[in-house]
Amino acid sequence: MVDRHNRFSIAAAACGLALTLAAPAHAAGESPWVEDSHSALRLIGGNNASGATSLRAGIQLRLEPGWHTYWRYPGDSGVPPRFSFPGSDNVASVKVLYPAPHAYSDEAGVIIGYKGGVIFPLRVVARDKSKPVTLHLKAEYAICDKLCVPVEAQAQLTLTGATAESDALLASAEAHVPKEISAAAVGLKAHIASDHKVKPLVFVDLKAPTGKPIEIFVEGPTAEWALPIPKPAPGAPAGHQYFGFELDGLPPGVNPRGAYELTFTIVGDGQPVEAKTHLD
Repeated sequence: MVDRHNRFSIAAAACGLALTLAAPAHAAGESPWVEDSHSALRLIGGNNASGATSLRAGIQLRLEPGWHTYWRYPGDSGVPPRFSFPGSDNVASVKVLYPAPHAYSDEAGVIIGYKGGVIFPLRVVARDKSKPVTLHLKAEYAICDKLCVPVEAQAQLTLTGATAESDALLASAEAHVPKEISAAAVGLKAHIASDHKVKPLVFVDLKAPTGKPIEIFVEGPTAEWALPIPKPAPGAPAGHQYFGFELDGLPPGVNPRGAYELTFTIVGDGQPVEAKTHLD
């Protein structure tokens, strides 16, 4: 199985050279848009407390109607976005946050990602909180409609403040980032229901109102895992919903009957959440 973090280079090779776009440094609340034929990207800043070491920013990606891009785990096909910040000034670390995705069907199967656009919030830690911070972003992502196009883009932004628009956009995106919560608190249980197959069946029990639309996505302990999307299962009592999936998409040599920690992202009409639980 191909490491999904290598899919971008494979896709780029298959499609020819990726589009490479760049914008100059900018010291307002937003960097200039970096545009290609079907998408555009920019950096945006958020309001930050005076003298804060951890700063708010975001990567805004705009897509043409009908086009989509991918979550950190892309599903059956596609490539996750890759963001790096080489040469950034006065930056100790940058953490990329991922808003809750949705599942979409296309010719290649079911993908997990975003349509229309998405903002990836950033948590930027300054080396010296008394000095300015300038982000130098290098982004690699794929956009897809009936075909997929790999894109490389660069943008720069000095985090000196925010406009009302950029701060509102960033706050909205932050509200859609799944909240980390314990499995017990969200009422999540997962165990192997059938161990008689080559690929064991995993049963998921979630406390949730019957009939409430819910999507669940599951990730393994490392990026090399590519687990299926859990599907609704019948028989749940009132106040619960059942889901199931085959323990498929494990890295070569991994025993499917081992003890592992899985990460579940649960998306409904309220606050999305992320919970970890052991599958023993």
